[in-house]
Amino acid sequence: MASEEGVKQKLQELQKQLAKKQMFEDTVSSIKSLLLQIYPSASPSLRKLFFSVVCRVATILKARYTAPGFWIAGLGLFTEAERLASESSEREHLRSCIAQAHEHLREVDNESEVPESARNPSQRFLFEGHLTVDPEPPQPRWLAQSNLLTTVATLMAAEPSQGQTEDNNMSESAANLIQELIDNLDDAFPLILENDSVAPRAPPASKEVVAKLPITTITEEILAKLGPDAECAICKENLIANDKMQELPCKHKFHPPCLKPWLDEHNSCPICRHELQTDDHKYESWKEREKEAEEERKGAANAVRGGEHMYV
Repeated sequence: MASEEGVKQKLQELQKQLAKKQMFEDTVSSIKSLLLQIYPSASPSLRKLFFSVVCRVATILKARYTAPGFWIAGLGLFTEAERLASESSEREHLRSCIAQAHEHLREVDNESEVPESARNPSQRFLFEGHLTVDPEPPQPRWLAQSNLLTTVATLMAAEPSQGQTEDNNMSESAANLIQELIDNLDDAFPLILENDSVAPRAPPASKEVVAKLPITTITEEILAKLGPDAECAICKENLIANDKMQELPCKHKFHPPCLKPWLDEHNSCPICRHELQTDDHKYESWKEREKEAEEERKGAANAVRGGEHMYV
C-alpha cells in the first residue's frame, strides 16, 4: 500500500493533468481507480483531498468541455465518489454533480437524434476555425433588442406598398413583433431612448484588458491565510493548492475559465461590482460624464448641508 504522502502527491499531479484536454479522460480514469483502492482506508485529510479533486473534475467539465465522452468519464467518477463519501454534505454535492452529468448527456442525446438534414443551416457557426453544427451562442440582449427594433421598423415602412393580402400578413407580423417588444420593454428602453439619463447596459470587458489581468497560483501559505472556506465566487468551488486564479483591479480573484464568460456577460466583479474598461467608446464617454455629474451632485449636496448648518 502506497504511503498517504505518496497518494497525495499523485492526486495533485493528476489534478494538474485535468487541464490538458487530450489527457482528461485517462486522468479521470486514474483518479477513479485510485479512489476505489485508497479511499476506504484513507485518513480524513486524504479523503478531503479526494473530494476536492473530484470537485475540480466537475468544475472543469462545466467550464470547458461538452463532449459526451468527457461527461461519461466524469459521471463514473462522481457515482463512485458519492457511494464512498463519508460526509452527508459531500454526498449531497456529488449527487448534484451526478444530476448535472445526466442532464448534460440527455441534452446531447436529444441533439444527436435530430438528423443533420433537419438542422437549421443558419445555426452553423465558426468555433476556433472549424464550422460546427452546434447552436450559436445566444445573442446579447442589447443586440437582440436592436435587431427586433430594426425588423419592426422595416415591416412598418414596407406596409403601405404591399397588396391587400400581403398587407394583412405584414400587419399581423408587425403586431406580433410589437407585442414581443412590449413584453421586453425594460431591455428595449435604452435603445429607444437615446437619453443620457438612462443607464446603458455595460458592453463586454475589453479583450485586451482581460488578457492583461495577472494570473497567480494558490499556494498552501495563501490557502492558510484565506481559510478553509475560501472559494471562487463564480463557480462556488473551494480553492485548493495549485489553483490558477486571475486577479481583477479590485484585487478579487477567480478561476480564469470562470471569469472570462462572466465578464463577457456582466463586465463587473461578482463581489464588489467593479467594472472593467470596454472597447465601446460611447459607453466609456457616458461613464465619464456620469462620473462628473455624480461629483457635481455631491458638491451641490455638500453646499446645501453647509448652508443648513449656518442657520442652525
